[in-house]
Amino acid sequence: MKKIFLYLSAFVPLYVLITIKLLIDIINKNLTFNVLNSLILVLMSVLISLGIIGLVWNIKYNHAETKEIIILEKRSITCEHFLGYFSLFVLFALTFELEKISMFVVFVIIIILIGIVYIKNDLFYINPFLNILGYNFYDITYKLKDNGEIKKAKFFYKGNLQIENTTFFAKLSHENFSFVDKHKNGK
Repeated sequence: MKKIFLYLSAFVPLYVLITIKLLIDIINKNLTFNVLNSLILVLMSVLISLGIIGLVWNIKYNHAETKEIIILEKRSITCEHFLGYFSLFVLFALTFELEKISMFVVFVIIIILIGIVYIKNDLFYINPFLNILGYNFYDITYKLKDNGEIKKAKFFYKGNLQIENTTFFAKLSHENFSFVDKHKNGK
């Protein structure tokens, strides 16, 4: 369930853009409040809410074990995937006329198909909403402080990750979308 919520959070900016576009068209009387437009507004509101709740759940209420780690190597991979999602945002928000039933059905099918691929392949690091919120995504090599075991993982970190002389506390919930949530200066 957490994976589905994290997937939904990746599209929160898209849902907001679609909602704004629809509301502007209704205000300018280009569209009317009919059943489909009302359904779209309700659906977008639900998806925005679920995406935000899912993100908060994954970041703040993640019950995964927190371990103290030392990051040995880091490579920012935030920018490698952001433009692919940005093009999807532009496609949906600007060109899809969701007030037409056929376009709405195609939109829903595309979102479902992307979701299947996203969740099945653990592509949780492709999340533009986290990037907009200030999180960067890193491919790291780290060492567990308690036993010295060296591992690789993908981590979200709010801000720019500085690894010199620092130990971190990380919630090691999943190798493709864990969060480094706190750090302290090492001595």
